[in-house]
Amino acid sequence: MSNVLQDAPAEADAASLACAPAPRSALDAEAVKAAYRRWAGVYDTVFGGVSAFGRKRAVAAVNSLPGTAVLEVGVGTGLALPHYRADKRITGIDLSGDMLDRARQRVARMNLRNIDALLEMDAEDTRFADASFDIAVAMFVASVVPNPRRLLAELKRVVRPGGHILFVNHFLATGGVRLVVERGMARASHSLGWHPDFAMEALLPPDDLARASIQPVPPAGLFTLVTLPRLATAARVEKPAA
Repeated sequence: MSNVLQDAPAEADAASLACAPAPRSALDAEAVKAAYRRWAGVYDTVFGGVSAFGRKRAVAAVNSLPGTAVLEVGVGTGLALPHYRADKRITGIDLSGDMLDRARQRVARMNLRNIDALLEMDAEDTRFADASFDIAVAMFVASVVPNPRRLLAELKRVVRPGGHILFVNHFLATGGVRLVVERGMARASHSLGWHPDFAMEALLPPDDLARASIQPVPPAGLFTLVTLPRLATAARVEKPAA
């Protein structure tokens, strides 16, 4: 836990990245940082409750999987950290330093001894070596990053073959009133810091979508848990080009 309380600085190929459907309006890193700077102080109160089911479901899935080295992408204020099993060694990353400050306070306050590091880092371009982790879990991040397929490629690079990649996220409805509402909310993407109109196909290419486990999460299926096994015989995934 030595790094926790300190400030710290494919299967997917180029064609897959280039052909990925894009959300309606791109969010750049500065827009995301600005949004979460505004949200940091009230995030737990405003979003903690509605996202609790998805967060706990994702952590329970991580706890049930083999392997101990876990990367949590979008660790935020650290709401998930107390729920990991003690034998899971957690490295958390987030683009928002304001959120990470609160996560470090949580780790210190709760004396969480299985948190190895909390680092300010771009999830699309991490500084980790290939195959550093057994599991990567990205919570409410896929609809925030500028290039979701680049995020996927990076997680494939840092997770060992035979490991697992998990996403819990809100994905665009396929019809009904919710679809209309989400399309309307999309105009506020920059203020919200995420894409209400984010389709699962923007993250997962067809081959990955076909073999992923997809589970709706309460309340009312607002969030979805996606579990993607890393093929045990997977070819080495190159670090995505900047």
